[in-house]
Amino acid sequence: LLGTLQATRALMVAAIVVGLIAIFVAVIGMKCMKCMEDDQVKKLRMAVFGGVMFIIAGLAALVATSWYGNRVARAFYDPYTPVNTRFEFGSALFIGWAAASLTLLGGAFLCCSCPRRETSYPPTRGYPKNAPSTGKDYV
Repeated sequence: LLGTLQATRALMVAAIVVGLIAIFVAVIGMKCMKCMEDDQVKKLRMAVFGGVMFIIAGLAALVATSWYGNRVARAFYDPYTPVNTRFEFGSALFIGWAAASLTLLGGAFLCCSCPRRETSYPPTRGYPKNAPSTGKDYV
C-alpha cells in the first residue's frame, strides 16, 4: 500500500484507541460516578483530561479523513486517471468528518468543566415552609 494510505489507517486506529481510553477516563470524572467522590477537584480534572483526550482523538480522525478525502479529490480531477478507476466521496468520508466533529465538540464541552481553585458551593436553601392550611383554601 501507499505510505499515505498506511498513515491514514494508522491515524484512524490511533483515534479509535485514544477515543476508547478517553471514554473510560471521562466516565471516571462524571459527577454521577462513585469513583473518586471524596475529592471533587481531582474528579473534575479527570473529566477535563478525558476532554483533552477526546480532542486529540477528534483531531487524529479529522486529519486522517481529510487527508484521504484530499487524495480522492486529487485523483478524481487528475486527467491521467482512467475514468473507470476514479473514486468519489463516499459515505465513509462523511461519517468520518461527522464523527471527528462530534468528538471535538464533546471534548470541548468536557474541557469547559475546569475545576475552580477551591470548590465553594452556595449554601443550600430548604423549601419554604407554608402556613398550615385551614381547609378553606380548597373551595
